Amino acid sequence: MTVIVRPYRESDRADLYDICVRTAHQGGDSRHLYPDPDLMPSIFAAPYVRFEPELAFVADDGTRAVGYIVGTADTARFVRAFREEWLPELATRYPAPVAPPATPTEEMVALMHDPERMILPELADYPAHLHIDLLPGHQGAGHGRRLMTAFLGALAGQGVPAVHLGMVTANTGARAFYDRLGFHEIPVPDPGPLTYLGRSTAP
Repeated sequence: MTVIVRPYRESDRADLYDICVRTAHQGGDSRHLYPDPDLMPSIFAAPYVRFEPELAFVADDGTRAVGYIVGTADTARFVRAFREEWLPELATRYPAPVAPPATPTEEMVALMHDPERMILPELADYPAHLHIDLLPGHQGAGHGRRLMTAFLGALAGQGVPAVHLGMVTANTGARAFYDRLGFHEIPVPDPGPLTYLGRSTAP
């Protein structure tokens, strides 16, 4: 079956959510951790296609989207939009925590209410950031590389010089993928469970 990479369409929204949920736990299914199927997409996928759909691409197998890449050209601008426009729409369903998180869901809701965590001085030279996910059955076939090529090309077309991402350090398969694509580690003090990687948008 031929898989093509194309721009995201609003009709891909259900697939976007499904892919996010099925890859949100170190590249695998997260439903056992986050029973609300809208939670992870509301943080890591949907706001990007809302604010910068021109930077969203999907891998389409002819039946549905099986992977996507989303992101922003300007992290600081995205954080402002998330805080001012996106978060108020979610606050009733996901109220701000009043106590330290005690469950995986509560940890993610706390992250949702702290978009400013994305602004780190060490990342200033890498203003863009991204999220990329492929269903497990479609990994390792070159689709991720083609999604990344489309995304980097779109960033370069906007004059954005470099991009970063934060990945769960334990996800060694993802790290190998990013290494092959020319990403390098960006030292960040006390990064917690994450490793930050960056690269130029140049081919």
